[in-house]
Amino acid sequence: MSKNYIFSSESVGEGHPDKVCDTISDAVLDACLAQDKYSRVACETYAKCNLVVVGGEITTKARLDHNAVARQAIRDIGYTHDDDVFHADRVLIVNAITSQSPDIAQGVDAREAEGKGHAEQGAGDQGLMFGYACNETPELMPAPIMYAHQIGRELTRIRKSGKVKWLRPDAKSQVSVQYVDDQPVRITHVVVSTQHACDVKHRTIKEFCIEEVVKKVLPGELLDKRTQYLINPTGRFVVGGPQGDTGLTGRKIIVDTYGGMGRHGGGAFSGKDPSKVDRSAAYMGRYVAKNIVASGLATSAEIQFAYAIGHPEPVSVCVNTFGTGKVPDEVIEKAVGEVFSFKPADIIRQLNLLRPIYSKTTNYGHFGKVDDLDSITWERTDKAGALKRAVK
Repeated sequence: MSKNYIFSSESVGEGHPDKVCDTISDAVLDACLAQDKYSRVACETYAKCNLVVVGGEITTKARLDHNAVARQAIRDIGYTHDDDVFHADRVLIVNAITSQSPDIAQGVDAREAEGKGHAEQGAGDQGLMFGYACNETPELMPAPIMYAHQIGRELTRIRKSGKVKWLRPDAKSQVSVQYVDDQPVRITHVVVSTQHACDVKHRTIKEFCIEEVVKKVLPGELLDKRTQYLINPTGRFVVGGPQGDTGLTGRKIIVDTYGGMGRHGGGAFSGKDPSKVDRSAAYMGRYVAKNIVASGLATSAEIQFAYAIGHPEPVSVCVNTFGTGKVPDEVIEKAVGEVFSFKPADIIRQLNLLRPIYSKTTNYGHFGKVDDLDSITWERTDKAGALKRAVK
């Protein structure tokens, strides 16, 4: 990529149909973990009009009403208006949950099994995961995705406060950032689409979004007279949520991670317990990459892991600092191997993942949240010093 370019990232609100499904799936996961921390959960949700299908594979000692969990999640999002086709109290919920395959379970369980070759906890699936960090924002995240999330969070905060009665749950935001010499210098475009009540004027929506949301949360020094604001650019957004579009768990993986600035291995997060390396190893990748940047060893860093199902060690670990490293990448990679363990069981232990913390991750990115490091442990930079010492 050239050193001078414009990069765009998007975020979506809690009421976006895909995020509705992510929210339900993570709510089911947390409900299971609250009663049984060793629950094996792979929960998928589908939503359209007034129908919700909750499916997947769950093995747990927890006793819960999946329908009640789903309805509460929808209620918390805000689909409770009288004119909502998709309404927390009126949706039809279909339960299609079975137990985890015993063939998968024996690979994940820390016990011997014929053909397994060891008695350690193995990865829940094969696959590859990436972690990424850079020094563009205080959270060590790429600027475009963080700015897009900030708009979405503020829209939700205002909506749930009740101060703006015409706001509805479905929303999307997008921010385009101009880079010069690989550094963000200005915001060129801001796109906001927010669902609204039918009796509000477009002029009111546009003025509110620009003056009360965008200009209050984005860095003023990056906005200028040339910045273009595209607010509800179709002119109307009354029909939204699962009434307007189909929702499915796991379809917003770029929103969930780095907005496209860092690579993604393809596996979704929501609804999966931490034995699934799609989620836990991606969190570990963020933890490692963030500590590399926080240590000053590089200004941007990416790490990739790959796993084989049932195997306790990653089959590969690769560090790339894109030429920003203060020492060679192979030296950083060796230090990473000394400081961190990438066995699935060790990841769970290091990040304390057997807890009902996952509903906190669902919306506005799984990375870059630094206000609750007791829960979002992969955002800590507590290994930066150990990494610096390990390269000497």
